[in-house]
Amino acid sequence: MILTEETHPRAALFDLDGTLINSEPRSLATWSRLLDAHGIPHDEATLHRFMGRRGPDVIAEDPNLFPGVTWDVLLAELQLIGTDPDLPPVQELPRSVEFVRRLHAEGVPFALVTSAGREWAELALTRLGVHGMFKGLVTAGDVAEGKPHPQGYLAGAEILGYAPEHIVVFEDTPAGVEAGKRAGMRVVGVTTTHGRATLTGADLVVDHLTEVDWPRITP
Repeated sequence: MILTEETHPRAALFDLDGTLINSEPRSLATWSRLLDAHGIPHDEATLHRFMGRRGPDVIAEDPNLFPGVTWDVLLAELQLIGTDPDLPPVQELPRSVEFVRRLHAEGVPFALVTSAGREWAELALTRLGVHGMFKGLVTAGDVAEGKPHPQGYLAGAEILGYAPEHIVVFEDTPAGVEAGKRAGMRVVGVTTTHGRATLTGADLVVDHLTEVDWPRITP
C-alpha cells in the first residue's frame, strides 16, 4: 500500500491482555476453575471463547453455560479464584512496551481499548510504566457492547480525535481483530495468544510489535 496524506496512520489503539501483557494463561485457568466449580464440562474451545471478550457477553450468548447463576455471583467467584497463589503469573511483553515507548517518543497519540475492567487496566499500565503515555482508556464498563462489536474502538477514536481510517489497532484475538475492522480501522495482529491462521482478518500479523515498521502497516 502506498501511503498518502489521506491514508497515513496518525494514531493507534491498543488492546491490553495478550497485546501489552500476557495474562491470558491466568485468565484461562481462572475460567477453567470456575467451570469446574459448577461441574460444567469444557474444552479448550470453550475457554477460548472468553479470550479478548467481556465475560458477561460470552455468557449472554450461551445462557446454558451457567444456568440460573447471575453474573454478580459469577464475578464474585472469579475474584475469589483470582486470589489463588498457584495461578499462572501475568507476564510482561517487553517488546510491546518498547513499541509503545517508540510511538510516544515519535509523538504518535494512542489510547487503550480493553475488555478488562478499569481498575485492572490502570494497574497494568502503571506496572508497565506507560500509563501516562495513553490519551485515555476504554474499558469493559464504558461500552454497552463488547468486542467483536466495534463500539469500544469507535469510542477510542473519539478520545484520539481522529477518523477510523487514520487509526491502527493492535490486537491479539480474533474478536479484537474483528472489532477493529468493523470500526473501519487497520489492524495489526500479534501472535501472543493465537496462531497466525486465526488472525487472518488483520492487515498485518507479527510475532512481536517491534516488527511493525510504523507507519507502514503492510506485510
